[in-house]
Amino acid sequence: MSEPRVRFVIGGVQKGGTTALATYLSAHPGVALPATKEAHVFDMPDFDESLSQAAVDRLYAPHFAGAPRGALCGDATPIYVFHRRFLDRIARYNPAMRWIVILRHPVERAVSHYHMERGRGWDRWPFWPAMLLERWRLRGHEDDFSEDSPLRRYSYRARGSYVRQLDALHALFPREQVLVLRNEDLASSPIAMLDQVHRFLRLPAHPLEGAPRRIFEGGYAPISSDSLAWRILAAGFRGELEQLRRRYGIRFDGTDSGG
Repeated sequence: MSEPRVRFVIGGVQKGGTTALATYLSAHPGVALPATKEAHVFDMPDFDESLSQAAVDRLYAPHFAGAPRGALCGDATPIYVFHRRFLDRIARYNPAMRWIVILRHPVERAVSHYHMERGRGWDRWPFWPAMLLERWRLRGHEDDFSEDSPLRRYSYRARGSYVRQLDALHALFPREQVLVLRNEDLASSPIAMLDQVHRFLRLPAHPLEGAPRRIFEGGYAPISSDSLAWRILAAGFRGELEQLRRRYGIRFDGTDSGG
């Protein structure tokens, strides 16, 4: 049996900087990513759990129609790390899949996610009611993968449960196949981070031409880390952040974000 077509995923997290990293990485001549960046294969609402590797490759084929021969094909769909069902599907398809996960301070991520959904017209609630109503809006939709599912649209705080997601990921894939990065490092040192990603994917070095530009700044006023609003939101993630530091050695030093 031939090897799976897709060999790596930028699998999370949403609003963590996946677009920026995919943009930088796609400049490498040995890399092929979907033209739309996100193929959304493993989170398809009608995904057939019995699909073979070859059948999944056929689903991916249109996304790589123009890929150079021998290119390393990847997918950059950030919802993949969010749900165990998607992880199971990917593990069955390619147990050797290499994962890149970019984490962002969960308060920043939640705020950015809310403004994205608000801007798209999906969420009409003001910010604080949207945060407070989240658990009730998601209730009963834990395995609802429809395109307009509350799980996709309103999981502002749920997607910041990084320890749960990393635990599930490492239960299926060995640590040497998982690269966890921080959004703030991508913002401050994109060239160094890109070099790290190239090494992780076993690609020859390929420096960016010219200075890297910021991708998708966001277009909304961020919440200051000194504000009462930040402290209220951060209080809900205090235990999460402490677990993340203890279990995975990851901590967030600043509030610089990016889209």
